[in-house]
Parts: sequence; structure tokens; C-alpha cells
Amino acid sequence: MPDTQYVLAIDQGTTSSRAIIFDHGGQIVSVGQKEHEQIFPRPGWVEHNATEIWDNTRAVVALALANANITHRDIAAVGITNQRETAVVWDRTTGVPVYNAIVWQDTRTQKIAEDLGALGGGADRYKARVGLPLATYFSGPKIRWILDNVEGAREKAERGDLAFGNTDAWVLWNMTGGVNGGVHVTDVTNASRTMLMNLDTLSWNEEIAAEMGIPLSMLPEIRSSSEVYGEGRTGGLLPGVPIAGILGDQQAATFGQACFEVGTAKNTYGTGNFMLLNTGTSPVPSKNGLLTTVCYKIGSQPAVYALEGSIAVTGSLVQWLRDNLGLISSAPEIEALAKTVDDNGGAYFVPAFSGLFAPYWRSDARGALVGLTRYVTKAHIARAALEATAFQTREVLDAMNADSGVDLTELKVDGGMVQDELLMQFQADILGVPVIRPKVAETTALGAAYAAGIAVGFWSGEQDVIDNWAEDKRWEPDIDDSERDRQYRLWKKAVTRTFDWVDEDVH
Repeated sequence: MPDTQYVLAIDQGTTSSRAIIFDHGGQIVSVGQKEHEQIFPRPGWVEHNATEIWDNTRAVVALALANANITHRDIAAVGITNQRETAVVWDRTTGVPVYNAIVWQDTRTQKIAEDLGALGGGADRYKARVGLPLATYFSGPKIRWILDNVEGAREKAERGDLAFGNTDAWVLWNMTGGVNGGVHVTDVTNASRTMLMNLDTLSWNEEIAAEMGIPLSMLPEIRSSSEVYGEGRTGGLLPGVPIAGILGDQQAATFGQACFEVGTAKNTYGTGNFMLLNTGTSPVPSKNGLLTTVCYKIGSQPAVYALEGSIAVTGSLVQWLRDNLGLISSAPEIEALAKTVDDNGGAYFVPAFSGLFAPYWRSDARGALVGLTRYVTKAHIARAALEATAFQTREVLDAMNADSGVDLTELKVDGGMVQDELLMQFQADILGVPVIRPKVAETTALGAAYAAGIAVGFWSGEQDVIDNWAEDKRWEPDIDDSERDRQYRLWKKAVTRTFDWVDEDVH
């Protein structure tokens, strides 16, 4: 392919949708970005307007093309990456969602998860087959909730009129024509987050779908992460351009970080934090509260699996301090505020806003700020909020070391929060291993671009990804062992204070 061509990645994230254009060297050429509304109808409920997401996707693609001064003719392929587990259910005949998208952070499906567990096996009822515990996090119970609670939805679903997808499938369906022949497909990484896909066969599990009351006709076809699924619709911004890569956001970041060797890992600092460890072509069951998930699948090659530690609230805690408390007026201000003090003043902030994810999986937990004295200022709280991200990451790393039997010697990091130098240094301190940031920190979009580009021959394969990866900065641990142990001990004590908060009569 000529050097003048580019690959476009659509990164449909939790707080915004972005389109990023990359050149052959994996460098960013231009970006379009637009935030969408976060909808909180009740405590614990989190929704997005899927129609707004599709409108914003078109807007950011137009912006990225305009900023680069190119047209669809210069784009070799499009890759899609997305917030996983956020469930969209729409009418195939009208193209209209039957309800808002239910976001991965939403906790309304707790009763559904408990009822399914009560059939036998508890939270681990499906884990051997799908790699996931029964939890509010995953898509399957969200579909069930929509079918049970939206008038007429179940009848339409039984007729075959409704379609489900995480936001990757929703964006792809619309990009390829929507009601006029839209392609209803997802990839193995997104399918592995629904609680409905067999990890070994990479196919839908009919028995689990039936137990959840979900008609198989709603589910998208499962394909690899790197192949041509369809082309941009006539009349759209990308007519005829192959859409050729899909990876859930955390798997995309793992791909963009060139974690192709067994035992390599990355941690993404976004709305939540997600650490993935490549375990090779066999799924590894976790004994320490991690998820077994599909990492990627290139065309007809065997699927590669990962262990994942998922943390619900990290960057969104900074957003909460900004939007709900007014402690800061913009997210980057938190670092400057936290830097005005030398430590957390004894305060520990456990942001269990959506319960606790890995390694605890406690949906009965809620957020707590502990260790308060009159000495504590807003600067200490800002610092405690940043440190919470690092402490939660340490808990996940400990679980990974225990599951894999190999201690990680370094951690590759990416995502919005890696620009925060204070956080990155504290992360290295509390882990006791170096933390490494790549030159292109937008590894989520980059991973989706690589998957799409490999499918059409723009890149030859994983070696091109490895060759393009470059280190930007490295933080070495700078704290003595006794102080690290003391702080981590107090953090673990703080976490226990969040347990058992939600009683049966708390909605």
C-alpha cells in the first residue's frame, strides 16, 4: 500500500468518542473527540444515550478527517475499539435503541446475578465456561434487565426484531448501513465480556443464554479481532472503506502495547483501571479474583488469552471530585493540588462507587474516605484519590503474580492518567517495580488501528507493532520497603471498611 495512506481508529469510550488517524509508523496524525452525557437515573444506575454515541462517532470522524486534510480515499481501513460490557439493545427494523445503553459500571442487575447464582454454584456458576464470575459488570444480565423491564421488548426479541451488542457492534452496524443491510458482528474480545461465550469454542453458550432468558437471535455473529467485517455505508463519511478490526478497549491497549509474549502485561489508566497479562493460547483459570478473557485473535490464527484485573473507579474518581464536589475545575488540576502536600495526611479513599471489582468482587461495597482528622485538607484528599488508583493496581498485580506464578518485573502503562507524574511515581513506589510509559500513550486506539491495518495488509503483522513501540519515560521505585508495607497495610484496612454497606432494603 502507498505510504500516503492511513488507518483510522474509532475509540468509543465510557466518557467520550474519539477518532484518531495513524500513519504507518503508528504516529498520531489527527484526532477528533467529543464527550457524551453520563446519565444517572438512580443511585448505582449508569446509562448512555446510544443515539448520541452514534451521532458523536460521525462527528469525530468528520473532525479527524478535516484536521488531517484528507478524505476517505486516504484511509486504508477502520478499526473499532470500545467500552466493553456496555449493553445496547435496538430494533433492527427502525434502528432505534429500545432503552438507553446500560453502562459497565451500572449495578442494577445485582438481583438478577444473585438469582442466577442461586440456581447452583453461586457467583462461579458459569466461570469454568466463560471465565467470569456472576457480577453486575457484564453484559448478559443487562440484556435480561432490558427484556424484563422495557414494555414490549421481550415480545420483539422473541420475534427476532431486537439486536444486542456492546458499543462496538452498535457502531459497526450503523457504519455499515444500519437498517439498510448493517452488519451485526462482534469480535471474540467483546463476546468474552458478555458472560454468554464459551472460552474454548469461542461460540455462544445456548444453555447460559436460555437461563438468562436471552434469545440467541439477538446476539451478533462472533468473528476474529482482525478481518474485514464490512465496508463504510454509501452516503457516509467512509464509503467503501473496509472496517477490519474490533477489539474491546483493554484488549486493544494490550495489542497497542505489543504485549504479544506470554507473561507481558499492561495497565490502562482510564475511567477505570484494567491490567491484562498475556497467558498464551490456553485460557488460565484464576484462583485470585481475576477474569479469564480473550486477549485477541488475528484472522484464522489461534485465539490468545489473558488474565485481567478490572478496577471500576480510577479516573472517574477525579471526574467525581471535579463534577460532584467542585474540588477542582479540570481533571489535570488534581496533580498540582496533590503536590502541595508531601503525603495523604493519613487519609485513604476507597472509591467503591460501583462496588469493588478485582480482586474482591464485592457488589455490597460502597465508597469510603477514612482516617480523617482535622489536619486533613482538600490537598490531602486529592492525593488520597490519586493514591487509590495506585493501591488498587497493587492489589491486582499481587493477584496476577499469584495466578501466573511469575512475578512481573516491570509494568507498561497507558491511558489518560499516565500524564500525571505524581501518580506514576507513587505507582512505581507502591509496586516496587519500574513503570514504563510509551511514546504513543493512545495505545487503545492504536491497537484497534493495528488490528484493522494487519487485516488489509497495511501492516504485515505483530512484528510491525513491536518495531513501532517506543519507550517515552520510566519511573523507578523510590521508597523503602517498610514505608511501602506500612502504607499498603493501611490501604487494605481501609478497603475492609467498605464491605457489607448495601443491605437488602437499600436500593
